[in-house]
Amino acid sequence: MTKRHSLASQSQAADSSARALRHSASTQEQPQSSSRMPAYLAALGYALIIGFSFLFVKMTVYIANPLDVLGHRFLISVIGMGIPVLLGWIRIRIAWTDVWRILPLALLSPILFFTLQAYGLLSASSSEAGIIQAMTPVFTLLLASYFLKEKTSIVQKLSLLLSVAGVVFMFTMKGGASFSAASLTGIALLAGSALCFAGYGVLARPLTRKYNPLELTWVTMVVACIVFNLIALGRHMLNGDWSAYITPLQHVDYVVALLYLGILSSLITTLLSSYALSRLKATQMSVFSNFATVTSMIAGTVFLQEQLYYYHIIGAVLIIIGVLGTNWGGKRRPGASSK
Repeated sequence: MTKRHSLASQSQAADSSARALRHSASTQEQPQSSSRMPAYLAALGYALIIGFSFLFVKMTVYIANPLDVLGHRFLISVIGMGIPVLLGWIRIRIAWTDVWRILPLALLSPILFFTLQAYGLLSASSSEAGIIQAMTPVFTLLLASYFLKEKTSIVQKLSLLLSVAGVVFMFTMKGGASFSAASLTGIALLAGSALCFAGYGVLARPLTRKYNPLELTWVTMVVACIVFNLIALGRHMLNGDWSAYITPLQHVDYVVALLYLGILSSLITTLLSSYALSRLKATQMSVFSNFATVTSMIAGTVFLQEQLYYYHIIGAVLIIIGVLGTNWGGKRRPGASSK
């Protein structure tokens, strides 16, 4: 009798433990799914800001050298985040060992990404650049599959390719994307730029589990500020025209554009992308970069009175469907948790 009672007690205890484990698993899974909407909003905000940034980039390159623009841009980013850090409003707990871990991320983007892009545009057209940049989600898919072992469904893969097709369709219909032999150097540099940005998304994904978005943003902004300003000042030193570094800052339009590029397009977008990558797969986040093309198209139509053609509408629809499919087209098995 005592033995039978003991066996029954053990069985009840085992059932209770199993229920507790199932409850624990379900409670861990619920916050993950419920926390995705802010991540999607962060990714959407990132795409909107990047889309409008092309307007302000155009304002700066007519006044200053691209290297000076990058130096000024990230100097403003560091000042913008440095003030609340110095006042203690934002606490950054970073040791030198942490800096070395985050340094490769800063080298991929912003440093290599912006440098290769700037020099690639010198010998390649904007249409060619747009098409090559649209390949970033494809590079991200390949890198994330290999390094992060991220799994994507057939629907997600096809949706990602659909968003790429939307960008390629718009720029091809617009004309000027013939990929001539004369622009091969620029195309290679732009492809390297897209690959660096894809690598950034893949590398940032595991780092977001160890560091919060503010810490990642602070390190990448400081590193970019130091590197780009050293390059810009070094160029002026060789040319013997130190004043040319400061002269553009006398233009009000240039300063306004820099504030947008430095605070919103560099500082805020890095925060938003770091946060989104802490909740979303690298592939899901990367496809939002193509949505920035839609934003840029709308901005050009509204603010620059650029003509809107039928192929812009078709391309935008393909991009939006592709973004939605990549992020919500995955099939989930009951009880499977997303990584």
